[in-house]
Amino acid sequence: MAAIGVGSLGYHHARLLSAIDEAVVVGIHDADHARGRQVAEELGLRHFENLDALLRQVEAAVIAVPTTDHSEVALRALDLGVHLLIEKPLAASLEEADAILEEATRRGLQVATGHVERFNGALRACEPYLEVPRFIESHRLSPFGLRGTDVAVVLDLMIHDIDLVLGLAQRPVESVDAVGIPVLTPNVDIANARMKFADGAVANITASRVSREKMRKIRLFQESGYISLDLAAARGEFLRLRPGAVLASPQAMELGISGLVERIELEGDGKEPLRAELESFVDAIRGEGRVVVSGEDGRRALEVALDIVEGIQSNVPHPRPARAP
Repeated sequence: MAAIGVGSLGYHHARLLSAIDEAVVVGIHDADHARGRQVAEELGLRHFENLDALLRQVEAAVIAVPTTDHSEVALRALDLGVHLLIEKPLAASLEEADAILEEATRRGLQVATGHVERFNGALRACEPYLEVPRFIESHRLSPFGLRGTDVAVVLDLMIHDIDLVLGLAQRPVESVDAVGIPVLTPNVDIANARMKFADGAVANITASRVSREKMRKIRLFQESGYISLDLAAARGEFLRLRPGAVLASPQAMELGISGLVERIELEGDGKEPLRAELESFVDAIRGEGRVVVSGEDGRRALEVALDIVEGIQSNVPHPRPARAP
């Protein structure tokens, strides 16, 4: 295994990979050689200044370089027969994403996309109660930081929830309506998107990187009840009508809401989602499981994200011409 790009997130990929028994980390690479050597020394790994020299010695790699470099690095790795886990978003454009997927298919290699929220303990805990939701609402809010500001918040933060929604809805997206504005950077810093699906189901997604407090929450409304998840805390709850409870009955007024509604606490298993993602990828490469978030899944999330960015741009108000006095 190899970790390519060991910045803020790539560092943790390298750290966790080296702790997985089934993964032998041959080395790491970073275009900033000083950073690469620092991380290698800290983690007891080897830094390769020559990327191809590293790729020739591994079966699989994690790519956590800047998004604009995903395509170049991924195609070099695929050309050398390396299976890949590529951090989100899969690529900077659909054309680049398609080139990666086509090359992987041609060479019979696996590509996974690093949408780590799929491995959140709260989501795993709610799976026994999960149906196909009719309405989804998510909020991903964060204080301002410099990381990721080279792109719109849609591609930086919102894409996590786009992927979650697509996985939960299990339906084609029929339409997207979006609005967003730049606040502290030249790019959109806060955005809201409303996604409508083919059967009328709806998802409402908000992402911000200019908020005072952090929030990562998602709520799912389905026929059997209501699921509320705090992704940051990896816990939540499922509320549903108690079996046998009848709302239109004399007993309903006596029981009150607590007597009619059953609350099931949802608690994650405590496993770090990034480690769970990496273990799943290693298992898939070893033929002991499947890729949970495929390259095709990553492309679908990217396509919707780019549609949202385009929708925001088309909704930007233009100044009206001044009226003659």
